[in-house]
Amino acid sequence: MLNLGNKVIYQIYPKSFYDSNNDGIGDLRGIINKIDYISKLNVDMIWFNPFFVSPQNDNGYDIADYYNIDPKFGTMADFEDLVVALKKINVGVMLDMVLNHCSTEHEWFQKALAGNQKYQKYFYLRPAKKDGSLPTNWQSKFGGPAWEKFGKTDLYYLHLYDKTQADLDWHNPDVRKEAASVVNFWRSKGVQGFRFDVINVTGKNEQLVDSEDPIQEKSLYTDTPVVHEYLKELNQSSFGKDPESITVGEMSSTSISNCIEYSHPEQNELSMVFTFHHLKVDYQNGEKWSKTPFDFKKLKHLFIEWQTQMDHGGGWNALFWNNHDQPWALNRFGDPVHYRVKSAEMLATAIHLMRGTPYIYMGEEIGMTDPNYQSIHDYVDIESLNAYRKLLAKGLSSEDAFELIQTKSRDNSRVPMHWDNSLNAGFSQNKPWLRPTGQDVINVKDELEHGEIFNYYQKLISMRKTEKLISAGHFKSLFENDPQVFAYERYLKNNGQENQDQILVLTNFYGKKTTVDLPRAYQDKAVKTLISNYNLDATKLAKKIELRPYEALAVKFK
Repeated sequence: MLNLGNKVIYQIYPKSFYDSNNDGIGDLRGIINKIDYISKLNVDMIWFNPFFVSPQNDNGYDIADYYNIDPKFGTMADFEDLVVALKKINVGVMLDMVLNHCSTEHEWFQKALAGNQKYQKYFYLRPAKKDGSLPTNWQSKFGGPAWEKFGKTDLYYLHLYDKTQADLDWHNPDVRKEAASVVNFWRSKGVQGFRFDVINVTGKNEQLVDSEDPIQEKSLYTDTPVVHEYLKELNQSSFGKDPESITVGEMSSTSISNCIEYSHPEQNELSMVFTFHHLKVDYQNGEKWSKTPFDFKKLKHLFIEWQTQMDHGGGWNALFWNNHDQPWALNRFGDPVHYRVKSAEMLATAIHLMRGTPYIYMGEEIGMTDPNYQSIHDYVDIESLNAYRKLLAKGLSSEDAFELIQTKSRDNSRVPMHWDNSLNAGFSQNKPWLRPTGQDVINVKDELEHGEIFNYYQKLISMRKTEKLISAGHFKSLFENDPQVFAYERYLKNNGQENQDQILVLTNFYGKKTTVDLPRAYQDKAVKTLISNYNLDATKLAKKIELRPYEALAVKFK
């Protein structure tokens, strides 16, 4: 069976990685041009955000053709060259499969609009209620109603996301066959990794009903039992035929019990799951567009709960802080001003030494932070612009509304990769599609020459490949009530008993010193330091350990 525990996956947002033809947009040839940099990282696979044909209303997550490369990003020949170039450095390819919805410009939707009944059955088309109101009171996740008029007919189509992203009806076996065909096409191109976008919302009921409130509304279309059937079928008809395949499902508002089932090897659904509960601990009363310090106690509780229960249930987590939909973790959970390097390394340690498969988002490995934008016109993300208008409509001042966009916009992490300190950050010779800021302080060239974050990531990646306690060990939480330290133990079982092989991981999430009283079982034990962001070389544990601001330490008991 494939060992997921010793794998590390790197995420590239193609639009923002490197622009090879100087049109301001990153492209596939640009990724090939940076193959030496990718090789230095020593990752196992790259997850690429969508580069398929798309009108780009939601940055490529509105796909108009699943089988072709959008000319903005290059050609199929470029993609084939990229697969070959990555294979030479032993790096696999993971593609983003957006199969819950497609663009309203997709041939399927256009044929449906033209009256083709076969394709009308690909979508959720419903008449208005008797009183003329929308089919249901559901809300789009991007704001506004989740229903839009279906051409000149009396019907409406469902869109849980943007109105140009029509939800596909997975109850229709033809839709499921189309999904498998898409996966199999890219398998034939040498792709062995697939990330399934919001896959757990494909299980809507055939009879759609009004919701009672926003929380209950999600349960009407999220994690329903039929999703497991869909995934088993998709597995069997596509990627499951490849024993080396690695799959991950993006699970929106999910539960641990469902995620165990989604990712348990014996269920034959997916390899692992992305979950987002830990990235909502700085949402005030569950509201994304808010600004409040992160709740460390809640963050710890979520890590411990998911690590422990997924371990006991045989499920598998994708481990991550950053991606294309999140502002930078350094701004949220670290200190980008006073302790940028130390907090970046601490956050990496906390995630990378847990049980699961770590993901690194491009730029994370050099400590990138949120851009310093001064105007709403600097942002292009549809969700952010919709939110700004909505916040103003709620009565917020333009200054207060803008501050919330600065804090939580998805564009924060979508800024072009900082390759050097030039005007366009070495990303392009022309104006980039999204303006970089801060490249004078944070960029690849400087980091490789005299930085320490990139090297620290290399150590973490190497440890995962060489240390079985990290790749295969179990998880045990420590110091659960400590107000600023997240700590845990990784251990292996030997004949049902806990082995003497153990790793102790300590991370201080704040910019002030703290002291941890070690349990008696750890005191006076001989240890080997595996990694320390303060270059500490501990050989023996005392009764107490003092942790400096944002200090991270992992030791192995001898």
